Amino acid sequence: MLTLAAILFVFSLVVVIHEWGHYYVCRLMGVRVERFAIGFGKEIFGFEWKGTRWSFCILPLGGYVKPAGEDLEESNGAPDEFFGQNWYRRIAIALAGPVMNYVLAFLCFFFLAFYWGRPQPSQEPVIGEVVSGYPAQAAGLEKNDRILAIDGRQVQTWSETAEIIHASPEKTMDILYRRKTDQGEIEKRAAIIPKKDPQRQIGVIGIAPSMEMNPQGLGESLLGAAQQTYFWTALTLKYLGDAIVKRKKPELAGPIGIVSIVAKVAHEGFQELVGLIALISLSLGLFNFFPVPLLDGGHVFLYLLEGILGKPLNKAIIRVANIVGATVLIAVFLFATTQDISRLQNGLFK
Repeated sequence: MLTLAAILFVFSLVVVIHEWGHYYVCRLMGVRVERFAIGFGKEIFGFEWKGTRWSFCILPLGGYVKPAGEDLEESNGAPDEFFGQNWYRRIAIALAGPVMNYVLAFLCFFFLAFYWGRPQPSQEPVIGEVVSGYPAQAAGLEKNDRILAIDGRQVQTWSETAEIIHASPEKTMDILYRRKTDQGEIEKRAAIIPKKDPQRQIGVIGIAPSMEMNPQGLGESLLGAAQQTYFWTALTLKYLGDAIVKRKKPELAGPIGIVSIVAKVAHEGFQELVGLIALISLSLGLFNFFPVPLLDGGHVFLYLLEGILGKPLNKAIIRVANIVGATVLIAVFLFATTQDISRLQNGLFK
């Protein structure tokens, strides 16, 4: 039940925030909104409010807003219709959705920093992460294990631990560590041979320090939220850009992958779930900024082109653009879903 509730909450939140952005700016521009749907398919229940039908549908993942006259072929050009608006007003309506996703991501990053603090590596010699496929995992070390000594030398900090490991590539070392169990604390030993990092020429065993939260004030939290929003946007664009330039297949997560990740994070705590909401909302907003027909960015591109040319675009051109956009989106969906299935088969979402 926790998993199901988390999945519905995360998907509904990021989508409703996106659609609410479109709805709000439509109302601001005087555009009548016929329907605000949460979910897809048959309506389970709904109500009328301020001239809009608010619907809750049988498939709860997703949603949409339907402004009056959003279909160019059916629009009469009335002042309260979408296509009755100037091109720049339509751009504002289209941009409102992804902008609200960015607002949600920013608020989540702010809440994380202000309420819990900003994460920073702890100096305690406690393992925060064990990397799959490295010597530490093979030797049985786990998250939250505290390293006590290496080759008989006691370690008090993470820096000491890292220094010894880095100085011993391809040399067997004896690691004494303490683990908390249901029966109490136990001490164990492991013989580990650090791998040699070919770039840095140091020994590594595939462990990372635990993280501790550094309390942040209001100003620091606002700045940190802005930095996080910029960082993840730049990182995503750089990754996709490198994949295109180097002609490499990018690693994408489709609906199956996102559901699997949400299900896993839901059991790790509310703090982790808030962080995931920030990343999903930011990704949805960024994806919708791309100038692909049918996406918000595609609509913006067409309306901008209309403004530059000084006349409405040909209906046939819009139809072709929508077909191309649909083809691209279906291809991306199938590609991401194929990768999701492959990860499930390999157990990467466990």
